Amino acid sequence: MANVKIVLRKNMIRKDGTIPLALRISENYKTNYHWLGQYVFEKDWDKTAGKVKRTHPNYRKLNNFLMKKLTEVNDIYFESKDRITPKQAKQKLKGPGGLKSFFALAAERIKDKYERGTFSVAKSELSILYNLEEFLNLKKSKNKSTVIKEIKERRRERISRAKRAEYMWMDGVNYFQKSTALRFQEIDEAFINKYKTFCLSYLNQTTRTVTNQLIFIRTLFNLAIKEGIIDQKYYPFAGEKEKIRIGSGNKIGLTIEEVEKIEVLKFEEGASIWHTHNVWLFAFYFAGIRISDVVKLKWSDFKDNRLYYVMNKNEKALSLKIPDKAEKILSYYRKDKILYNGYVFPFLKNVHPKDAEEIYIKTKNATKLLNKYLKRIAEECGIDKNLSNHIARHSFGNIAGDKIHPLMLQKLYRRGCKINSV
Repeated sequence: MANVKIVLRKNMIRKDGTIPLALRISENYKTNYHWLGQYVFEKDWDKTAGKVKRTHPNYRKLNNFLMKKLTEVNDIYFESKDRITPKQAKQKLKGPGGLKSFFALAAERIKDKYERGTFSVAKSELSILYNLEEFLNLKKSKNKSTVIKEIKERRRERISRAKRAEYMWMDGVNYFQKSTALRFQEIDEAFINKYKTFCLSYLNQTTRTVTNQLIFIRTLFNLAIKEGIIDQKYYPFAGEKEKIRIGSGNKIGLTIEEVEKIEVLKFEEGASIWHTHNVWLFAFYFAGIRISDVVKLKWSDFKDNRLYYVMNKNEKALSLKIPDKAEKILSYYRKDKILYNGYVFPFLKNVHPKDAEEIYIKTKNATKLLNKYLKRIAEECGIDKNLSNHIARHSFGNIAGDKIHPLMLQKLYRRGCKINSV
């Protein structure tokens, strides 16, 4: 059990000379302070006994209050079925709902992901917070088309300010960290149903995008319950309440004939569409390797006629033999090893190798550029499907499905396979 004591926080003395009292909860070198809202002079405090001296004008009343608080935190530990941390005990002292809003807890989580280098997740989750804020500020009295136009304008303004370096990504995180606008108790079944309608109707989002946002909200609820910020009874996803259903989607891959049409196309060497053509086919030949991983491939990832690399999405290490057609593409780029700063493809050639955020941004920009030129490639081949970066993965699955054993196909898709398994 944690060590609990009432202490005087001398480093936070006020102008009038009084010092705040706090509950100090310590365990395994982790300490949290719960402010008690009481201030005393140092001369009136008995450090050893952990209570005010008789010199304090209201010593009896204040000591009773302090004893009550000590009893509360001890009861939290005794009544808890599971082992709790000092931080959880501190949150429980605040009562169900606590003092931390949904936005504040979410911003902490997003900041943590950003600092760990998970930029894509952090930025998508920050976008969800902006969506929730738009929903909270929705004025039903306004015309729907006007509301949609204003939402788009605010988003464009954020993007424009970011391009002008007037708005940094962390500004958004700091903004939501200070927000008290959304309490966990407010997010009930009715709130979630209205929010789903808002996302579909006003933001024009797909069902899958809405589902991803609900998963994020559920994750935050689980975290809040774990930390004692909110009571389990407020959980809106329990029992017969809101259920999150993930659809299978309808991503249609290409046929072997359509891939062959792409293969025979000829473009001017060095042009953006030429690089796009090579990158997409390269991803296809390697069993649908993700384009974001292809963009970041270095020549050092190739050894003994095999590709060794770690997937960015799930950090799985794998090794694949270089197919003959992929080797042909590699031969186009070997002469530019130094020019491209060790990368196979040119998209990250000017990026500092240790700047993770710049690598993320440049990779994201590259995938947008590739998707743009893939539409032109689809037009030239007369393909009426949505030819995108990700479709290389589904195309390989479609074509290989009848020729490769399901277990081997699963390995090729890197679901739990170990290095050298293919």
